[in-house]
Amino acid sequence: MHFRKTLAVGAVAALLSLPGFAQAESLTIGYGSEPSSIDPHYHNLTPNNSMAAHIFSRLIEQDEKQRLTPGLATEWKAVDDLTWEFKLRKGVKFHDGSEFNADDVMATVKRAPNVPNSPSSFALYLKGKTFEKVDDYTIRVKTEAPYPLMPVDISTIHIISDKAVDASTEDFNSGKATAGTGPYKFVEWVPGDRIVLERYEGYHGDKPEWDKVTYKPIKSGPSRVAALLAGDVDFIDNVPTIDISRLEKDPNLSLSQGISNRVIYLHMDQFREDSPDITAKDGSKIKNPLLDPNVRKALSKAISRDLIVERVMEGVAIPAGQLLPEGFFGRSPNLEPEKYDPEGAKKMLADAGYPDGFKMKVHGPNDRYINDAKILEAVAQMFSRIGIETSVETMTKSVFFKRASRGGPDNMPEFSFVLVGWGSGTGEASSPLKSLLATYNKDKGMGSSNRGRHSNPEFDKILDEALSTVDDDKRAALLAKATDIGIGEDQGIIPLHYQVNTWAAKKGLKYNARTDERTYAMGIVSQ
Repeated sequence: MHFRKTLAVGAVAALLSLPGFAQAESLTIGYGSEPSSIDPHYHNLTPNNSMAAHIFSRLIEQDEKQRLTPGLATEWKAVDDLTWEFKLRKGVKFHDGSEFNADDVMATVKRAPNVPNSPSSFALYLKGKTFEKVDDYTIRVKTEAPYPLMPVDISTIHIISDKAVDASTEDFNSGKATAGTGPYKFVEWVPGDRIVLERYEGYHGDKPEWDKVTYKPIKSGPSRVAALLAGDVDFIDNVPTIDISRLEKDPNLSLSQGISNRVIYLHMDQFREDSPDITAKDGSKIKNPLLDPNVRKALSKAISRDLIVERVMEGVAIPAGQLLPEGFFGRSPNLEPEKYDPEGAKKMLADAGYPDGFKMKVHGPNDRYINDAKILEAVAQMFSRIGIETSVETMTKSVFFKRASRGGPDNMPEFSFVLVGWGSGTGEASSPLKSLLATYNKDKGMGSSNRGRHSNPEFDKILDEALSTVDDDKRAALLAKATDIGIGEDQGIIPLHYQVNTWAAKKGLKYNARTDERTYAMGIVSQ
């Protein structure tokens, strides 16, 4: 393991509580990445999904290890090869007092795939599924082929009231439509300043400890740490890697750390011959070199993942060769992190017709992933060493994701080369394979975050087969085979590393690290 071993993975080094602290009813959380919306269907992004889970419930929930647990559905089963049935929980009320029933589920699945201007849609979890209301507390879902991932897909969708089926994203942001069935009620969102939640006394599940929770967005890592040390906040996420050693020695703090399922990776323009951010060294136009898989492989060889983990990530990350770390379903046994080989990279570039390299601008966010801008700077330096003159432009995530997804002509991705991350909402390889490497198809909900527009018919065929294979062993083998093609053969993306996440709290608080990286107020408890 490359991350620090002084903290047990997924465990909390909790210390004695401060006098009277356990009686506190309010909690203030300093968090590094603010949601782009309160709308639970607008943007399939970890900060958004994390916040949505406080306000809205799902039919099937996921625990800290992403194991499926009952939510608004008390049970579910496959009735036959093409039909799943969900029994809904009775007696649940929305925050506005209205009763939850099947009509709300039907409204949710109508709205969720069709939110205007979504940077990353939830459509991939709903397309190909026909929902039917059997009675007020029974839903059936039909598919065209056997689909074993139905419960997993359903666990990604937050349920709204049927009153909000036509609500706009702004209606949710303002609170007009923001009545869920979750453990907390929405009070207000002041973008850039705070999100305030209030405990919902009528919640159907275990009641959270805190009466009131205030989320304070603090983009700067050092500022988050300073706010915790000053007592301005009680808890922070995304502890900067450079501060971990110091903070774990502080007797007034408690830290937790755990491996994430998030891979940090690079997406490359694989659909345009005239790519906007690539030219010859003299600035003249050239055919997009990234269309050639050998050039993409050369770029992968040019990157020292070990150096990035050691120097940029302060040892708190794990080099990646594919989409998910060890222990997750559907990984390939054949792919290891690419070895650093700059001379081999130069030879591959020369063989591909670029002996002198080319000029390229790369883009990424500077406030979304751990050390994101620093990672991109390091990658650019490594590319420059093999003859690719590389410049870097980073921006806030709210600007970046819009431009990287649909900022260019014809509503296509604007950039040639981007740094992004993907956390599997399902805990198996099907999630990133469908989203990142499947051929972009809005109608099928495939390739929803495929910003490089990688496309390979053989890959798509194997993935489709995997998604209709009920036998777990056979499905795992097919997912691994698709991974071998999409990354091993095509280099459709370049994996860099898996994140290891660290949270810090005042003494007397504890938090169990989640593999999905989410920070839930419900999971922060005093002791």
